[in-house]
Amino acid sequence: MNINQELKNNLQEGFSRVFGENRETSCYFAPGRVNLIGEHTDYNGGKVFPCALTLGTYAVMSQTTSGQIRMYSENFPEIGIKVADWDDLEYKEKDNWANYPKSVIYKLKQEGYRIESGMDLYFWGNLPNQSGLSSSASIEVLTCYIMVETFKLKITKEKMSILCQEAENEYMGVNCGIMDQFAICMGQQNKGIFLDTNTLKFEYVPIELGEYQLIIAQTNKKRTLGESAYNQRRLECNLALNDLQQKRKLEYLCDLSKEELEQNKQFICNPISYQRALHVVSENERTNQAVEFLKEGKLEEFGKLLNESHCSLRDLYEVTGKELDTLVEAAWKQEGVLGARMTGAGFGGCTINLVKKSKVEDFIKNVDAEYTKGCGLKADFYVVEIGNGPQKIFV
Repeated sequence: MNINQELKNNLQEGFSRVFGENRETSCYFAPGRVNLIGEHTDYNGGKVFPCALTLGTYAVMSQTTSGQIRMYSENFPEIGIKVADWDDLEYKEKDNWANYPKSVIYKLKQEGYRIESGMDLYFWGNLPNQSGLSSSASIEVLTCYIMVETFKLKITKEKMSILCQEAENEYMGVNCGIMDQFAICMGQQNKGIFLDTNTLKFEYVPIELGEYQLIIAQTNKKRTLGESAYNQRRLECNLALNDLQQKRKLEYLCDLSKEELEQNKQFICNPISYQRALHVVSENERTNQAVEFLKEGKLEEFGKLLNESHCSLRDLYEVTGKELDTLVEAAWKQEGVLGARMTGAGFGGCTINLVKKSKVEDFIKNVDAEYTKGCGLKADFYVVEIGNGPQKIFV
């Protein structure tokens, strides 16, 4: 990965300012990720189709002779340096964001890997906070990769993704699936990852957008409903699955086709649970179709599936809200847009848009104006590329 000299200088100067000059350092990067299509299918036995981004998290690292790990984030300068002892890596609320890197180190030690020398870590990321682009998974994977490289640990990138997911589940108490960590670990430039989240079987699919560009638009809405609503949707899906399991043998909702769900919908007691199941099963089929369309170079058909995905998330799964709907509906009106949808858990966060390169400037100006008029907020826009997984950048 090539980074410009200005960024390189800023990272090195930032480390020196916080931890002192004349230190031997190495710099690493781990991307964020965006899910192109396949939303809320991962915990229902379905397929997802994420890709890694060229936006992400950087870290400058220097080993020390102490028994401590010192961590500083330029994104949270008011929090200052956080210090953890290698023999005391327990979760501490006061450690704030630093619990994410700590969680991975704790997990590695739990698994028996030796990582006992001291270390200073300076972090900086260009992923927007609360965007749904997986800044937490990015810093987890980045930390794990630094440990693997520094201490010559024999861990594959696939295994890294599992360890990082388990760290977030067990240490952070966040019941996330494998998609975020897997997409970040396994990312390849200009390729999406068609992933079965149960078996971890996956396929790289070339994404050749030609005269089109991916643009991420952030709502800048603080998520207030996200976690409780997410847990409620999972419950509603489980209720639908339990009802169906009384009548036929299946392990996940996504074991059904849309046609099979329709044939068995009378067995689902709660109409809301049926709605959730219908989104999940339909979205899984859309994800399969999307991959085929991209393989065949059918960008217009792919864009239509993005639109259908948003409508389903809005009407059946009910996880969009005014801000996401306003952004997406404004995008649909613009010339040169093939498709747009919310991406991530919902209730804020981001949309993903497929826009003609010659229309990008107009798209950003017009959508931002309409969003501000409709919601009283300013959106942020990111013209993004599909990048590689974690890597060492320079020494």
